[in-house]
Amino acid sequence: MRLITLLWLCLSLVGCAAVDTLNESISGISDYFSGGQDNTDPPSLLVEYVPELKTDVLWKETVGIGADLQALKLVAAVGNGKIMAADRGGLVQARDLSTGDLRWEAETDTSLSAGPGLGAGTVIVGSSNAEVIALASENGTVLWKAKVSSEVLAVPVVANGIVLIRTTDGVIVALNEKTGAKLWSYEVNVPALSVRGAGKPLVVEDHVIAGYDNGKLIALRLADGKYVWETSVAIPNGRSEVERLVDVDVDPITAGGVVYVASYHGGVSAISELDGDVLWRNETISSYTGLSNDWRYLYLSDSESNIWQLDQRSGSSLWKQKELRQRRTSAPVVYDDIVAVGDFEGYVHWLSRIDGRQLARIQITDSAITAKPVVVDNTLYVYAQDGTLAALTAH
Repeated sequence: MRLITLLWLCLSLVGCAAVDTLNESISGISDYFSGGQDNTDPPSLLVEYVPELKTDVLWKETVGIGADLQALKLVAAVGNGKIMAADRGGLVQARDLSTGDLRWEAETDTSLSAGPGLGAGTVIVGSSNAEVIALASENGTVLWKAKVSSEVLAVPVVANGIVLIRTTDGVIVALNEKTGAKLWSYEVNVPALSVRGAGKPLVVEDHVIAGYDNGKLIALRLADGKYVWETSVAIPNGRSEVERLVDVDVDPITAGGVVYVASYHGGVSAISELDGDVLWRNETISSYTGLSNDWRYLYLSDSESNIWQLDQRSGSSLWKQKELRQRRTSAPVVYDDIVAVGDFEGYVHWLSRIDGRQLARIQITDSAITAKPVVVDNTLYVYAQDGTLAALTAH
């Protein structure tokens, strides 16, 4: 009570404007973490409907403690007939894609926060202790460890023998995939207030493209980190610092010479890979989870967990699925003619790619599914916050 009284006296001295700013900031932060102002917009209840698909769980296993209820970028990664996943406690596992049987596991003895990313025979993970660890994809043996400038909250990317690491202080560092030696680094100043997280770099031919918390997208040369171009994909608006957040934390994707990216409060944009020109921007949609695409359309979950289908050529919306509102959905992924998405209660929802209607759902755990599902050979792989790793099909 003494602390509250002191805070109120301090605010009284600086006037009503300070109180208004504080209230706006608290309201904005409440909206972000609770899903609505003062939590008056609770998660939608699941509606009953007649399923149009049959869903099956092919196998289900557990990878340690998962993300341990923390906001991390621990995901499932598929390569060479195996699916790899890591947990907060430092455990990394490789399992058989078809059966879920354990192929190998390794203890890294650090608090992992991002990954794995896969290279040519390597599995790369990052930690909250500013450490990058490379394991052999064949047996999990630790190949090397490297220190970076701060916590790693973006999935590592490997291309042409180079490991790209994005840290929370705005640095992209390139490491040698075989040795872990530093090749180059590039730093961008980040705002004092930002949404926790970072999008992983996107490699397009010989360029590295990455989004930042200031609403900018930059391109660097993969070989040496030299600046190529920069463009603003989100412009801050609003009176409070929270309202002006324009973090580009979504992993960018590319199709047909165009980079697609979404940002918190900043809309969805299409940018030319060649020179960074903004081809279109849909400013009505805010997202911090992720994007996916098929041959013509984009799919994303917005900040209120509505699922959208957008036209790649114009950014115009074709349908919007509102029945999962505030269920803290993951990034959607395209599965044949279906769009699959996870939610905060461990459900996987299967939606029609044609009109977004619900076709089926299945609960694999009671923990949140925040990582974007992975589709390989008509199987959907899901990794939940509690470490549940599952393979599903729908037909």
